[in-house]
Amino acid sequence: MESVFDVLQERGFIEQCTHEEEIKKLLAEESVSFYIGFDPTADSLHIGHFIQIMVMAHMQRHGHRPIALIGGGTTMIGDPSGRTDMRQVMTAERIVENGEKFKRVFEKFLTFEDDKAVMLNNAEWLLPLNYIEFLREIGAHFSVNRMLTADCYKSRLEKGLTFLEFNYMLLQAYDFYVLHQEQGCKMQFGGNDQWSNIIAGVELVRRKDAKQVFGMTFSLLTTSEGIKMGKTAKGALWLDPEKTSPYEFYQYWRNIADADVEKCLALLTFIPMDEVRRLGALKDSEINRAKEILAYTVTEIIHGSQAAQEAQNAARKLFGGDQGDAEIPSVELSKAELGAGMDILALLEVAKLIPTRSEGRRLIKQGGVLLNSEKVTDFKLLVTPTAFKDGRIVLKKGKKAFKQINLV
Repeated sequence: MESVFDVLQERGFIEQCTHEEEIKKLLAEESVSFYIGFDPTADSLHIGHFIQIMVMAHMQRHGHRPIALIGGGTTMIGDPSGRTDMRQVMTAERIVENGEKFKRVFEKFLTFEDDKAVMLNNAEWLLPLNYIEFLREIGAHFSVNRMLTADCYKSRLEKGLTFLEFNYMLLQAYDFYVLHQEQGCKMQFGGNDQWSNIIAGVELVRRKDAKQVFGMTFSLLTTSEGIKMGKTAKGALWLDPEKTSPYEFYQYWRNIADADVEKCLALLTFIPMDEVRRLGALKDSEINRAKEILAYTVTEIIHGSQAAQEAQNAARKLFGGDQGDAEIPSVELSKAELGAGMDILALLEVAKLIPTRSEGRRLIKQGGVLLNSEKVTDFKLLVTPTAFKDGRIVLKKGKKAFKQINLV
């Protein structure tokens, strides 16, 4: 069987390793228990987390055992990695609720039968800790001077790093120590911003147990220009269909830049790499077919085949000029609010397609607004109830933004 290390490397996941040759040998010769931590700082996982879920899925397919660790304890501190300010302090109840939602997502992608994967919560061992005992047993193994050289702390020193957050590295390292002792965990994976924390865990296990464990980090999902992907006009690209609809999710991937298609196919799907390279090499209008395959496949993996098909059908209707579909992002407008008619700029504001009326005038002047597939040329246009076909209209801004307004 092909080595999972080679698979992850070929698909572009691997960024850094603590001991590359030893890791290659370990993964080729043993069934390895490994863990990835997820702090439930929100009520849904987002597309950045999905990279880590794909890693777990690839590892399990090659016979290794994932430990999906919910950070019920660490979330109470807040990871300073990649942050310019302190994370919002959350209640214990909110953290528990978010963690339960995370669990339901993991169950869609991993097999937990027969101990092939486990889900744990670090609140089980972090919350009962005795502070003095923890400092004596764990804190004694950490050098403050060395900790301050870590990127996750260096970037915060100018603006201020709280002692609360300074403890985070110790707690994550302690997670690895506990999982090594109780679950036989030999590897910790994470995003590239977790490198310092992972090294701390590897060092703690070596010092406490005199055992060699390993760490590996993975690429963050970025564009070809190095900009983090997964940000929409509404914020993060969530995996929860209540926060990001399957249609919006599909459209995000359908509209990515040509240069990012191959990378996203490799990281976010299980399509064989020969086919990924073929699709990524398509040029001009043909690349749109690759984008459709990407959008459909990722939506299918996360939301199921029915939702993916409905999203694709809705997108094709819009791009084909057919208007009106339940899957298109929509807002409601009462008949009383519409009255005898409403000007086009007000409707664009209702649809949240423009931030200001002046922006709407600029778009209309440039020919960037369509109403039911017809270009709007007059920013004083009055849209009356007769324009609503079957009680709805579709507004289009530019090439990619659509919104359906339903008259109720």
